[in-house]
Amino acid sequence: MPDQVTTKVAPPGLSRSLNYPRVPPGAILSGAARRWPDRVGWIDESVDRSMTYAEAAARAAQMANALRANGIGRGDVVAVHAPNCIDYPIVYYGILLAGATFSPTNPLLPPDDLAFQLTDCGARVVVTWSLVAGAIAAVRDRIPAELVVGIGTAEHVDIELEAFLTGQSTQAPAVEHDLDDDIAHLAYTGGTTGRSKGVQVPYRNVVVNTLQYACWSTGSLPVLDGEGGLILDQVGSEDEWPARLGEGIAINLTPWFHAMGTIGGLNLTTLIGTTLVLHLRFDPGRYLEDAERFRITSMGGAPPIYVALLAHPDIDKRDLSTVRTISSGAAPLPVEVIEELQRRFPDARIGEGYGLTEVTMGATTNPSWRSGLRKVGTVGVPVFDTEIKLVDGEVCIRGPQVMRGYHNRPDATAEVLDADGWLRTGDVGVIDDDGYLTIVDRKKDMLIYKGYNVYPRELEEVLFQHPSVANAAVVGKRDVAVGELPVAFVVLHDPASDPREVLDWVNSRVTPYKKLRDIRVVDTIPVSAAGKVLRRELRELVEQET
Repeated sequence: MPDQVTTKVAPPGLSRSLNYPRVPPGAILSGAARRWPDRVGWIDESVDRSMTYAEAAARAAQMANALRANGIGRGDVVAVHAPNCIDYPIVYYGILLAGATFSPTNPLLPPDDLAFQLTDCGARVVVTWSLVAGAIAAVRDRIPAELVVGIGTAEHVDIELEAFLTGQSTQAPAVEHDLDDDIAHLAYTGGTTGRSKGVQVPYRNVVVNTLQYACWSTGSLPVLDGEGGLILDQVGSEDEWPARLGEGIAINLTPWFHAMGTIGGLNLTTLIGTTLVLHLRFDPGRYLEDAERFRITSMGGAPPIYVALLAHPDIDKRDLSTVRTISSGAAPLPVEVIEELQRRFPDARIGEGYGLTEVTMGATTNPSWRSGLRKVGTVGVPVFDTEIKLVDGEVCIRGPQVMRGYHNRPDATAEVLDADGWLRTGDVGVIDDDGYLTIVDRKKDMLIYKGYNVYPRELEEVLFQHPSVANAAVVGKRDVAVGELPVAFVVLHDPASDPREVLDWVNSRVTPYKKLRDIRVVDTIPVSAAGKVLRRELRELVEQET
């Protein structure tokens, strides 16, 4: 197997490199607003509102002008402490149109973590949301924020968003940018080991990574409209890309406070003209109902979403024939789940991608065009202008989307980013002869049993093949004699199923050193907002018994 991707895979009619216009991210929204002014970009039935691209551009400009009027501009950080809601795009693009830095914050962070992050990023302004505004108030005396703005609330904040925007111009302010040095996103990693680190993503990275995936997925080239807005020229044929620009409809579940959500679920969908139906939380029954009602054309999200949808009794009752693309990210999608999706959606192209916050969002994906080779179990090949290599099995990435570094953490930056621009990801992978990458596991999740490396994902793949298993995760339990023992947590389709039978079935299919030593039945597998399994919580459960 090669240790570096040398693939020649590229969308038909396109090369392996793009010409990226030197514009700030605000050009994504302004381009969409001029191209499709009356197209609805977002629907939020929880507040009975929808918003066109033209309306979003006007209100984002008001947000930018309001921030500027309060002395917020280049180098200033505005934190957004909110779930996906219809005002989120206004706030996000408004921050960038003002020349400031967007720092997303999970609205469910515990108080100490919330205070740490808002202090570490030095947020001068915090924009919070109605039901979680009290959390900001509770830590207000521990954070540097000079102003707190509330979405849908005047309680616990200094000013409500609508009042903040009132009287401001709907024309975006003229702002100078250093696209390579000004930080657009100060996005914090998950913090699975110790405190989260702030990832510095320059303005240019946001545009580059959005274009890498938008052009790849639609067969397009980037161009500017007559006023400097960023748009796409879809040069790919309709035979290869049946989905055309400005026609897509999707249900959005990926949180915008996560890298995959900000780039893939907000910037990319705006650039290609998708209508997003917002769901505040994942309810598989409601998802399937809305998927049929809105005639969605694409599905996207983390693996737990697909596991839950496939297990829901309504999956066979809904007409989902309009779905043409299914994409997954944030964590590996079990092969068993991919095969079930292929069976239920025979006309849809299913592809996985791979990335992390440190590369803005992503670095690889499978071909999205009809004639492209999609290899089940792989995360595809590098997107435009991106290199992948393996160093002692660890995946390393180089490309124009790689972060500047960690905020105020030069030592941590030096540990993962070398002088030649290669980023060490901490993921273990293999590359096949065609240049397709497969992620084996996280280095830190690898177990060592009697000196042998055991990868949880390999065991999880076997578990998913058992008909009784609806969901699964494997972690290690420390053992003085052997190092670590593999322990499985499983969700069963039928609670009456015998977990010992599942354990014996798995162990009959793996080499002796990989055998599961215990199996625990649980109601759910804990996952983060981004869809990653919270192995730390599972480890804590087994360590309590050590």
